[in-house]
Amino acid sequence: MKKLFLSIKEKMKGNLPLFFLVVILFWLKTYAAYRIEFNLGIDNKMQEFLLFINPLSSALLFFGIALLFKGKVQSTILIIMNFLLSFVLYANIAYYRFFNDFITVPVVMQTKVNGGQLGESALSLMSPLDIFYFTDTILLIFFVAKKWYNPGKLVTRKPGAVVILAAVATFMLNLGLAEKDRPELLTRSFDRNYLVKYLGAYNFSVYDVIQNARSASQRALADSNDITEVENYIKANYAAPNPEYFGKAKGMNVVYVSMESLQTFMIDYQLNGQEVTPFLNSLAHDGKTFYFNNIINQTGQGKTSDAEFIMDNSLYPMSQGAVYVNKAQNTYQASPAILKSLGYKSAVFHGNYKTFWNRNEMYRSLGYDDFFDAEYYNMTDENTKNYGLKDKPFFAESMPILESLPQPFYTKFITLSNHFPFKMDEGDTDFPAAETDDNVVNQYFQSANYMDQALEQFFNDLKTSGLYDNTVVVLYGDHYGISENHNKAMEEIIGKEITPFDNAMLQRVPVFIHVPGVDGGLVNKVGGQVDVQPTLLHLLGIDTKDYLTVGSDLLSKNHREVVPFRNGDFVSPEVSQIEEKCYSTETGELVEGAGCESLAEKARIELQMSDEIVYKDLLRFYKPEGYEPIDRNDYQYIKKEIPIKEERNGLGTQE
Repeated sequence: MKKLFLSIKEKMKGNLPLFFLVVILFWLKTYAAYRIEFNLGIDNKMQEFLLFINPLSSALLFFGIALLFKGKVQSTILIIMNFLLSFVLYANIAYYRFFNDFITVPVVMQTKVNGGQLGESALSLMSPLDIFYFTDTILLIFFVAKKWYNPGKLVTRKPGAVVILAAVATFMLNLGLAEKDRPELLTRSFDRNYLVKYLGAYNFSVYDVIQNARSASQRALADSNDITEVENYIKANYAAPNPEYFGKAKGMNVVYVSMESLQTFMIDYQLNGQEVTPFLNSLAHDGKTFYFNNIINQTGQGKTSDAEFIMDNSLYPMSQGAVYVNKAQNTYQASPAILKSLGYKSAVFHGNYKTFWNRNEMYRSLGYDDFFDAEYYNMTDENTKNYGLKDKPFFAESMPILESLPQPFYTKFITLSNHFPFKMDEGDTDFPAAETDDNVVNQYFQSANYMDQALEQFFNDLKTSGLYDNTVVVLYGDHYGISENHNKAMEEIIGKEITPFDNAMLQRVPVFIHVPGVDGGLVNKVGGQVDVQPTLLHLLGIDTKDYLTVGSDLLSKNHREVVPFRNGDFVSPEVSQIEEKCYSTETGELVEGAGCESLAEKARIELQMSDEIVYKDLLRFYKPEGYEPIDRNDYQYIKKEIPIKEERNGLGTQE
């Protein structure tokens, strides 16, 4: 054995061979952890390759720093770097075992509050076998102690510089391939799982620190004086509620349903003589449901999460990135928090995992009491597609939980089946596909029909449960489904050439509000998604005059009809600005010298006022009369047993 050690020592003589051995051991250890501990969802060979390669750049960069020093300093820095990176990896492993999530800067900052409560649970998730994640650190210490790794005097820093340059080159290759597989990865950071999968746990930690530093500096420069201009603007543009409808839903439950990717043109559309959405069509014409057919999709890069943010807060999303990811720690005065003073309990139902779009962090800031994610559902291959649970099992399995909630409740259901690329599994729907040369467009009609069937099933279950007669149901399309990249096929569908104005109008999304006992009908006022929250709150008997919401009640006689897109374009009843050109809203024709400028300025100011609130976190300086601020530290979404009244669809047990 002694001869073997001496042989290895002789062959590894010098610091560089042992340095690269340390790099390789660390690299392979990290990859093993990815595969063993994390569920990152590898979908193709490119993602597999990126998962394998991404620890290398971090190892070369951080370990390469040690090569810039000499003697004991070099070996000490190498040990410290190895231990710190190993600790970061293991901390994420332990945290992931409990939360199915990765550690972020805000999580670290919250340890003073939550550390004592979670410490015992964290210890229970540790195993003696976890020493494996520090094996390379122990070996490195052994090498240094035995003087196998003995850098001696530094002659040149060239090896260190070369290694660091190699690290940068490796990272740039990694990032380029990641962007190819997932465009706008860093600006549309859907989920921390994606960032770790594509860039690695260590690069994700660096990215997270940078993002939080940027956000903190912007927030730090704001003070209470910044709220004055915003408050004056919003109160000057307040639209008083319509007395005919104010308070008509007072004390009722609220159910929001996000209709994934549904556009307004689908309502009443017939494909080869068949209605695509017969149930939604029936709501649009039953005279008992408000149907808003002129609502502008105002989401940005955050898409579904942006729509959620708008609906709960009546504020605009960020122009780049997503509020749910970049501003989750802000103070908000969202509907769930506003309704707490009236005894409402709030909950979200979603057939995907809680980290998707950072929802488990954002919902804490919005004041949601419960979050029922994929952990509460039967996530079999048959029941799932694309981004989670199919709509029919989702609604069916949600009903027992909904019935178990104390009333009145404010709830939100996020559907998934009608999601790009819209391909349906065999047997889910017998609705025919369209017959263009574009499969995405063809399949859209099938998935929309499936969602329509699921919504009808949900309404029937609400009626059977007895909740229907005391529940306001709000259905809203969250964002467009068919982008302008598919306009060639869409021209076949609508039977005309699609101009930039037509394309903008195609991105409208339907909104339905059903209030038991209240007659509805078609409301064709031009509005935006920001207008839904004040409309609902006024129906519930809550005046929004003291809240800093940029939307206006769609049922108000003073509703504002200059509606901005997130990109600064706008629509009004008379003229609309699309791609900096002015169109007649009625005819869709270009209008020369029509004076869009003044309305464009109104749209710009409204976006600016909302951005002031969101980017600078101004609501921390503002407290409406009668509103009790929430503490996001009071909310944690850890799976719990649900007291379900009756056994249904295999969810829970009879109690």
